[in-house]
Amino acid sequence: MKGVVLFHSTNHAIWAENELKNYKIACKMISVPRYLSSDCGYCIQINADDKEKVIIILNKNNIEFEKIETL
Repeated sequence: MKGVVLFHSTNHAIWAENELKNYKIACKMISVPRYLSSDCGYCIQINADDKEKVIIILNKNNIEFEKIETL
């Protein structure tokens, strides 16, 4: 199952992708599905099983995110 991390800005999405890759978390920047949000045009797709690790990494690095949705 996949999940997406939604952000308020593209800069945070880019920063998050770089940090997650540094921690060897499989992720990929994709366009935000319009039914989820229209704030920022990009989100990070992750494996849903990594959700808790992703939250810890983003918080540890002070990367603001809106929410994580399971697809």
